[in-house]
Amino acid sequence: MDQQVPWRQWLPEFVLLAAMWGSSFLFMREGVHAFGPFATAWVRVTIAALALMPILIWRKQTSAMLHRWRPFLLMGLLSSGIPAACYSFALLFISTGLSSILNSTTPLFGALIAWWWLGDRLNALRVLGLVLGFAGVVLLTWNGSGTSSLTHGDEEFAIAACLLATLCYGVAGSFIKKYLFDVPVMVTTTGSLFGASVALLLPALWFWPSETPSLHAWLSLLVLGLFCTALAYVMYFRLMTRNGPATAMTVTYLIPVFANCIGVIWLDEIVTPWMLGCGVLIVFGTALASGLIDPYFTKNE
Repeated sequence: MDQQVPWRQWLPEFVLLAAMWGSSFLFMREGVHAFGPFATAWVRVTIAALALMPILIWRKQTSAMLHRWRPFLLMGLLSSGIPAACYSFALLFISTGLSSILNSTTPLFGALIAWWWLGDRLNALRVLGLVLGFAGVVLLTWNGSGTSSLTHGDEEFAIAACLLATLCYGVAGSFIKKYLFDVPVMVTTTGSLFGASVALLLPALWFWPSETPSLHAWLSLLVLGLFCTALAYVMYFRLMTRNGPATAMTVTYLIPVFANCIGVIWLDEIVTPWMLGCGVLIVFGTALASGLIDPYFTKNE
């Protein structure tokens, strides 16, 4: 059961985690204009991997990571490398709020990939959720993002990059279930971050900015790597261990709230009623597709 711990004990940590991941879009945006997408992604995952490595050494689990380096390299691309680069690119053209709303489709793709690859069953509610979630994405893309100073083509590429990132997250989830199910979660996390660092090294060096990034940009990526990635992963797996994956997964739905508030306050971004409506549709559809609402219906049967 998900409610293994009283909500008063885990709710503050849950909200803090959502706030940290919601603020990550701000720090990515602050860093990408100085570093570019590939360098931003590489610095982020490398800082996070180096921060988590002492935990692995303390737990004496480094050999487990080195023994499975091939799947971790692929996992790094799917769960960290490609998504980090995609979101960094997207934030050059669309708002942090829109990016965070698109990020909430992660469980949507996760359910679809698990059905296609692992044979997970999709009941009528989950199929309805898939339809509603993808309809929300189409409507959100159709009407634009509210960033009228940018060309529609740039926005479309940015939105596609966000969806590619969430697709990679979905594939990564099924990949873990199929090939890395027996590996401790901290080993999987650190190994995938190191894999992402290795995979992104050459593109980061190739596209490294010709001008030295400012101290502000470096500090943004330092916060992004240490707190919004390394510490956030530790908190997420702690929440998953104490309360179960269903409760932990719902943090995805709270992230856009913080990201949009931060974008409006610090970046003067505009959140339109259309964005809010599509965001609600995406979140509701994703909740259905991922099975989070199923228990409430089965209880009444």
